[in-house]
Amino acid sequence: MRIENILRQTARRLGDKTMLVAGTRRLSYAEFDDLTDRLAAALWAQGIMRGDRVLVFMNNCWEAAVSIYAVMKAGAVFSPINPSTKADKLAYIIENCRARAIITQEKLAGIASEAIGTNTACELIVSGSRDDMAGQNRLSFANALQVEPVPVPHAGIDMDLAMLIYTSGSTGRPKGVMMNHRNIEAAATSITTYVENVEDDIILNVLPLAFDYGLYQLFMTVRAGATLVLEKSFSFPQAIFDTMRREGVTGFPIVPTMAALILQMRDLQPGFLPGLRYLTNTAAALPPAHIARLRELFPGARLYSMYGLTECKRCTYLPPSQLDIRPGSVGIAIPNTEAFVVNDDGQRVPPGTVGELVIRGPHVMQGYWENREATDRALRPGPSPWEKVLHTGDLFTMDPEGYLFFVGRKDDIIKTRGEKVAPKEVEDVLHACAGIAEAVVIGVPDPVLGQAVRAIVVRSDETLTDKDIIRHCARNLEDFMVPKSVEFRSGLPKTDTGKVSRRLAAEPQEQI
Repeated sequence: MRIENILRQTARRLGDKTMLVAGTRRLSYAEFDDLTDRLAAALWAQGIMRGDRVLVFMNNCWEAAVSIYAVMKAGAVFSPINPSTKADKLAYIIENCRARAIITQEKLAGIASEAIGTNTACELIVSGSRDDMAGQNRLSFANALQVEPVPVPHAGIDMDLAMLIYTSGSTGRPKGVMMNHRNIEAAATSITTYVENVEDDIILNVLPLAFDYGLYQLFMTVRAGATLVLEKSFSFPQAIFDTMRREGVTGFPIVPTMAALILQMRDLQPGFLPGLRYLTNTAAALPPAHIARLRELFPGARLYSMYGLTECKRCTYLPPSQLDIRPGSVGIAIPNTEAFVVNDDGQRVPPGTVGELVIRGPHVMQGYWENREATDRALRPGPSPWEKVLHTGDLFTMDPEGYLFFVGRKDDIIKTRGEKVAPKEVEDVLHACAGIAEAVVIGVPDPVLGQAVRAIVVRSDETLTDKDIIRHCARNLEDFMVPKSVEFRSGLPKTDTGKVSRRLAAEPQEQI
């Protein structure tokens, strides 16, 4: 089924129910459905055709959610763009996907205009702009919502492309991941199944809608008939917690950097959010020490440790019942998915052997936009002659019961003294050290060792020394894995999705 049709069905069934809370704006399912119909009609009137690419360049606001569904109702392909994106990168994306329009906010309109440049084929649709600012290649969002919601011509079928989501581009130019409607529906259905979403759920999302983890909170909400509370950031956690109590939030998706911030707060008492039913985590694996402390703070909530990547949205989840048994695992394949570990020849390896994780399922991407070489590296022939499976580029092991353990990115493995060190294994030990708020491990060139292990640490206790940290690691790690040096910083560099960037952390910086 096409994603916008799921909204239509839910709106018919639960029209008066609150679907979205964004600041002071509250929209019912019927109101949200009507607004998306109006904007879709306006897009069609502006010449947006089936299959055209439309960028949604906004922060977390009700207009962004409306725009995403409106683009699909118009039969076009939406591409969510992080509001922190600069003009040069935005210009590359516009050129790469030959975007027909950008829907943005007044405060971002200057960046969008600069990125469009002389590209007269790209329309600019601005939320919050005055009527007198509309003109050639510029349309007021408010005016667009006044268009009569007449049905647009046939929008297409579920095999058509729905979304083009660009990877973070940590190495080289970002690639456009192609997802059709079937991919999105399959992922949303699988996740809502194991998280057990219901109509009574109220989900708090501070993650950017340009980040697939945040974006799918919107799709999952609509599929379940639940309510989404949309916030712009987690910069003021106490204010977010106040909102969660006021709205009766039951679901709370987080990333490890949010977990680290929560665990540094001194005035939180266990059970301070009694209505919370579940938390989910992805982007990077939570250290076992953080899992244990989160469970103490939220004793009534189930915690789902998960692993995924943009190319298939979600791969695995750890059932909460397994947290005490396998705290370091990212779990098993999500429903209607197969996950297995292979060697360099593509052959499945026995339990306990390190290899590349491969994902098979209906949520696997269609490929990278107009990038055949990268597509062929990631999507390779599967068990059946008609299918392609996703080679993730991540190293894993699997235990005899089929539970998966993340080892690291192929490119992140540190080779020291002839041994291979997975940074995550060292980072888990560092996070268990009292006085460490955040940590990342990198390899640095060494004339004797080849590479030396270096820990880059953010302290919550300024009395903690590098010798204390090295002694802690020596008690818990094999000697070749113990960091040879420790660098203290006031913060670690993050990607747009809130994930610690190992690449940026490795760049030389002034020590504190």
